[in-house]
Amino acid sequence: MPRKSVFDMRFGEVYTLLVQKAERKGRTRAEVDALTAWLTGCSPEELASLAESDASYGAFLENAPAYNPRAELITGKVCGVQVESIEDPLMKRVRQLDKGRPLEKIMR
Repeated sequence: MPRKSVFDMRFGEVYTLLVQKAERKGRTRAEVDALTAWLTGCSPEELASLAESDASYGAFLENAPAYNPRAELITGKVCGVQVESIEDPLMKRVRQLDKGRPLEKIMR
């Protein structure tokens, strides 16, 4: 069976994985929500609704109501990939949300 692209996965699937990663690193779902809201302009209520929908993660990132221009300040590596060097804008957004750093280090 071919592996699904992260862009094709349901938002709820990816969101659950982001929360699990954050919790393994001693952070909370509330922090994931705050970061996601800061980056995309979605409210926590919108995120909860999206998590229950069939919306894809790619569509969520492409249609974010107000993607934060300060996201370009997010630097460093995610899974060995330097975030600031990613050329595909959609993949860059995926990696920015997956950065997994404390909020104060990302939301500067």
